[in-house]
Amino acid sequence: MFIVYCFAACTETVSDAKQETGQPQIYPDYIGVTIPVNIAPLNFSMADETVVNGQWSMVNGQCQCIDAVVTDRHGNSLHSQGEESVDFDIDDWHQMLAQNAGDSLSVTVSAKYDDGWHTYSPFSIYVSPDSIDYGLCYRLIAPGYEVWSKMGIYERDLSSFDERALIENTQFEGCVNCHSFNRGNSVDMSLHIRGPHGATLLRHGDRPLTAYNTKTPQTLGLCVYPYWHPSGRYIAYSTNSTRQLFHSAHGNRIEVFDEASDLQVYDVEKNELILSPILKQDSIYETYPVFSADGRSLYFCAAEALPEGSHALDSIRYNLYRIDFNPATGTFGNRIDIIVDAATLHKSVSFPRPSYDGRFLCYTLSDYGQFSIWHHEADLYLLDLATGESRPMDGANSDDTESFHNWSTNSRWLVLSSRRDDGLYTRPYFCHVDADGRVSKAFMLPQRNPRRFYRDRFLSFNVPDFIIAPTRFDGRDASRIINDASRKDFGVRK
Repeated sequence: MFIVYCFAACTETVSDAKQETGQPQIYPDYIGVTIPVNIAPLNFSMADETVVNGQWSMVNGQCQCIDAVVTDRHGNSLHSQGEESVDFDIDDWHQMLAQNAGDSLSVTVSAKYDDGWHTYSPFSIYVSPDSIDYGLCYRLIAPGYEVWSKMGIYERDLSSFDERALIENTQFEGCVNCHSFNRGNSVDMSLHIRGPHGATLLRHGDRPLTAYNTKTPQTLGLCVYPYWHPSGRYIAYSTNSTRQLFHSAHGNRIEVFDEASDLQVYDVEKNELILSPILKQDSIYETYPVFSADGRSLYFCAAEALPEGSHALDSIRYNLYRIDFNPATGTFGNRIDIIVDAATLHKSVSFPRPSYDGRFLCYTLSDYGQFSIWHHEADLYLLDLATGESRPMDGANSDDTESFHNWSTNSRWLVLSSRRDDGLYTRPYFCHVDADGRVSKAFMLPQRNPRRFYRDRFLSFNVPDFIIAPTRFDGRDASRIINDASRKDFGVRK
């Protein structure tokens, strides 16, 4: 049995507390969540504020001190107290999780206000024996529309609060985006640079990081939305001619839409783009390609192109399709199958992501279009690849935007982008998906002081993806390559 007392700032004895019948309102909401056995401490504060017309307002008065005791069924306990939030000792937290994998913990919260202490009914946290990957990689960017300021690609250790920058645009002039790894392994890495020093940076196996020009005379434009083949030999890309506009009167602020888009696969070994007429039709917008878990299929989203001169953007609806792919020859099949017919439901599919065990495929469903990050109605759906049935991921969804997402390498955890916190900033949440497709309640990425972190850091987490180990990415070397004018051209298979 171990008992740990970890105090932060205020060190008071909880006395003469009023016993509340309900559970506490805490921020982030960790009540009843399922967590990985190796996740960082779930520090939290009292949820004394709520969003009113886009502004945070006090609703319960200012909490002067918060106290939390975590106990297990064996009598072990972990204690923390603080003025703003609890801050559990990281080593003792991991020890408690390891000893209770596959079991639940009970959390009792007390909070001190002007009228004294209040103690709330306990809530539970289930500790899954399914571990989560080493870390998360994401872009941090202000949620703007026309211009960007400072941005970068960062990695975070999920078992701690350690974060480091891989590269920031203070090291060059431009925008950094579309980072992608082969099933979380950064040995195979793709990273796009936009602006005066535009390039796609590729790292494959033992090959050095190289800057490529991905525009060819045979394709629409630069390659975007990368997805690695499990073999590491191929990368699926789309090329998109996009525009954006603002709604004059609409719940969604902005619309990003395709004017044209095609698909292609890049052969890393031969430095060749593999094109197919069936995936390069002017009358169809094809986008968001992803390989199946076995690498023998390519899933993608596609919609009928708007008639020339039409501006009915809310009529563009994407379905989910699949085409065969032969990795031995690098060739496509000659038939496209529809997997999810969302258009008949007046809905639209974006961001398909198959689980790495081949069991499920997660996708975003919104009312129209393909850039669902600005759609407040966007939700996540889970497709059972064995039965072909889709259902909403109720545990993961909220009343606001759920958009981009990725699977952990063991296919048990999903990281998802959500705007449920305040409707403005995209933040990463995690949910557990068991072998039968049951989805747990989503929880926010833990921070040491979550209230201060998420209130003071005016940046969105963009394109979160799991990594199995530190990326060992040398930002100084990358900036040197970016600032060098030389680029290697993509070839096209004859």
